[in-house]
Amino acid sequence: MKNRMWKRGMHADSRWTIGRLIQMATVGLFCLGLMSAPAVAQEGPREYAKRIHDRLAGVPPSDTVLNLMEAEVDLGQPGTPLDAAYRAMDNPNFYNVTLKNFAAPWTNRERSVFVPLNDYIATVIGMIRDDKPFNTLFSANIIYVGPGSLPPYSNNNNNHYEAMENQSIDMMTGLQEMAQSNVTGLPLEAVAGVWTTRAAAEAFFVAGTNRAQFRFTMLNHLCNDMEQVLDVKRVPDRIRQDVSRSPGGDSRLYLNNCIGCHSGMDPLAGAFAYYNFNETTGSIEYTPNTVQPKYFNNDANFETGYVTTDDSWMNYWRGGQDQFLGWAESGPGSTGSGTGAASMGDELANSDAFASCQVKKVFRAVCLREPEDADDRFQVSQMVSSFKAGYRMKQTFAEAAVYCMDQ
Repeated sequence: MKNRMWKRGMHADSRWTIGRLIQMATVGLFCLGLMSAPAVAQEGPREYAKRIHDRLAGVPPSDTVLNLMEAEVDLGQPGTPLDAAYRAMDNPNFYNVTLKNFAAPWTNRERSVFVPLNDYIATVIGMIRDDKPFNTLFSANIIYVGPGSLPPYSNNNNNHYEAMENQSIDMMTGLQEMAQSNVTGLPLEAVAGVWTTRAAAEAFFVAGTNRAQFRFTMLNHLCNDMEQVLDVKRVPDRIRQDVSRSPGGDSRLYLNNCIGCHSGMDPLAGAFAYYNFNETTGSIEYTPNTVQPKYFNNDANFETGYVTTDDSWMNYWRGGQDQFLGWAESGPGSTGSGTGAASMGDELANSDAFASCQVKKVFRAVCLREPEDADDRFQVSQMVSSFKAGYRMKQTFAEAAVYCMDQ
């Protein structure tokens, strides 16, 4: 319809000739060329350096920093573009804003960035700042706290971290690494990295059946929700009693859906059997050798289902279609079974899926988009290999910034 109306307009006005149209198009293209030429001419090492800084720190660099970065981006000068990216990460905003916003959604069920600073976020920021191997995220005896001038760390509230944020204390210099067992009082065998921070316990060990801690770990750190790893062919012998084998009176729903998630999740989530978040005291609880009562919720749904007796776990996803998650065959996280949360954390954090997920999250945060084409996918694969060489997240941020500096 639009083309037909345009043609009628041409016939109705003799001034609209083919020659006139060509003339206008030529002039338009010439004008566009004049307008775009200066922008192209302005692109160079200085602009690229500024873009790296903007992507990482979110604020413009000082002239001094920009001059140094420009020399590093210009391959004819000393230094490399990666050096420029590391220089940009020396800006406090990289830690106080970029990394806080990066980690905040992992700490709540809503996956919202609009949450106060907490021990989970602070520990992620500290581990990245100090180049701690990120594959120890769920197993290290580590926590980061603020300076002693703040209200002391408490197992019962988040006042320490909220005060740190309210007082605008720089996390680039103000965070201090501590042994989590010394700060929280948890026994060493109970400590499991960010899983046993107060923030994670409040969000994912509260009420329920402790499956939330596992499900959100898969979602946030392996980039797969349960539907994506559903495998109805796994052995269902460790599915708990609370899962009905005939939901709504139809066993087909269980056989074609429920079994696919629970046959893999329940054997792994057994590692959390001794944990709870006490809403009355506002603190994490750990009951060694005693399974939390929540593991027996709705045990009459299927009385012959699996009864949790300890905190042992098994990875049934090492077989079947979920081998694509890339489980480690040697070193940490290669056992396929064990006891306690920390050993299960090693199992997850040494998988290919974990490494790939961290890289993709960084790519999205720095490049402001998802990987889109063959070049992007090749870059991501290279970054995954680099990440697995030392599990250094700061290097991953630097590599993403350099790749995306001309986009």
